[in-house]
Amino acid sequence: MSNLIELKVPDIGGHSNVDVIEVFIQPGQTVAVDDSLITLETDKATMEVPAETAGVVKEVRAVLGGKISEGDVIAIIEVGASAAAPAPAAAVAAPVAAAPAPVAAPAAAPAAAANVGRSEIRIPDIGGHSGVDVIEVSVKVGDEIKVDDSLITLETDKATMEVPATAAGRVVEVKVKVGDKASEGDLIVVVEGAGAAAAPAAAAPAPVAAPAPAAAPTAVAAPAAAPVVAPVAAAVAAAFNEAGFAKSHAGPSVRKLARELGVDLSKVKGSGRKGRIVEDDVKGFVKAVLQNPAALAPVAAAPAGSGVGLDLLPWPKVDFAKFGPIETKPLSRIQKISGANLSRNWVMIPHVTFNDECDITELEDFRKTIGKEWEKSGLKISPLAFIIKAAAEALKAFPAFNSSLDGDNLVLKQYYHIGFAADTPNGLVVPVIKNVDQKGIKQIAKELTELSALARDGKLKPTDMQGATFTISSLGGIGGTSFTPIVNAPEVAILGVCKSQIKPVWNGKEFAPRLMCPLSLSFDHRVIDGAAAARFTVYLGKLLSDVRRLIL
Repeated sequence: MSNLIELKVPDIGGHSNVDVIEVFIQPGQTVAVDDSLITLETDKATMEVPAETAGVVKEVRAVLGGKISEGDVIAIIEVGASAAAPAPAAAVAAPVAAAPAPVAAPAAAPAAAANVGRSEIRIPDIGGHSGVDVIEVSVKVGDEIKVDDSLITLETDKATMEVPATAAGRVVEVKVKVGDKASEGDLIVVVEGAGAAAAPAAAAPAPVAAPAPAAAPTAVAAPAAAPVVAPVAAAVAAAFNEAGFAKSHAGPSVRKLARELGVDLSKVKGSGRKGRIVEDDVKGFVKAVLQNPAALAPVAAAPAGSGVGLDLLPWPKVDFAKFGPIETKPLSRIQKISGANLSRNWVMIPHVTFNDECDITELEDFRKTIGKEWEKSGLKISPLAFIIKAAAEALKAFPAFNSSLDGDNLVLKQYYHIGFAADTPNGLVVPVIKNVDQKGIKQIAKELTELSALARDGKLKPTDMQGATFTISSLGGIGGTSFTPIVNAPEVAILGVCKSQIKPVWNGKEFAPRLMCPLSLSFDHRVIDGAAAARFTVYLGKLLSDVRRLIL
């Protein structure tokens, strides 16, 4: 029995009793490394579990329609055997063990021997994201690497990040390539040499190894990275076929997205394994229909809140070259994602903008005074640090502005995370300063500087841009007198700030020169009315006009 290997369920994010929705193997079948064994489905995602070892299937423990947990045995395979007769039927239907066995790597002696002196380097914590694009691979087999050398570069919806080496040595295997989708725990490279620790033969198997299969988990993103699809033209929901929708090969998150957009999954061609429909397929379908609404019949009815029913005209097609010289430049990934977000937010949120200005003469004098003191330690302070702090205090006084709309409910948040729009060479990103109400101006200024630098260098982590309850978009260093910032869903308000100007202000006796800061507050009129917006902005202005109020 020494050549029999148990293939077990790897780390699946702490889930237990997960549904088995597909079983790809049967006794007597020969499997290769990375062949799909089963497909699991949680309430948020589907994922395929690949074989970690090649061999002949002797027994299948996973049952279609059954439940399974991390560490449970999926199948028993015989290493080095040729295809043989199927195991007894009773073994095929054996139930999953009631208590998950401790997760252990396959105990094949040859494999363990081969890994002596080797170290596996895997994707670290990347903020809960899965299926992240690999846009650059900086190493190849034979390279000598040191700790902290860059291995690969990943790109999420909002940022790029380099993954450094955690062990030194010679690269003997590279498990990812440009264009792959990678997730936390996926294997990047295997290195060996004096600086490499022995491979953890008895450690728990990591999540599905890269390169990820075509049907990688389509987990629901965090609120800051929610599905970003432009509102759909009326034609998308044409002749919605509920029966066809139900039979379509797609996971829960994809079905939810499709229902929100009114997309009939029976009309969408899946690009995943075995024709499974993934998020990109739904988005691609929507994009195609937006470009050519006539491709589908008119809508009969659209789901509430889906953005359907706009009856948009096709986007005009113009041959610009016939009028003169042109240059075509592709949008950056961030611009594409931001554009889709902004389109959705602008159309689906009833925007109203309230404009006002506040006197920051004393604030500016105080800022310059402490700025000279703090410059000795290398810290610069901008007016935005004061505005962020004042915004948190205003949110405390007006809780509705620190909320999110969830159907017929208003979610009032008890934390104050302020996002600020940062202009970068690749497009607009929104880093977030957490728990602003618990921090002083100096700490806020420090984090503002650090996050701005990371944004410009494209090194923000996904977690640096998640969890905002309110956003500030400042054009103070450029100019302008007012503008209409677009609310960043699922938030309900956003503050725009323009360049301050010296203006004559009547003080009751005479006109005196004062430094006035323009404020533009855009808000979701479903949650906030005009009077509340005016009160919020006036209150914020008072805090900025007399910064002593911030310590009360």
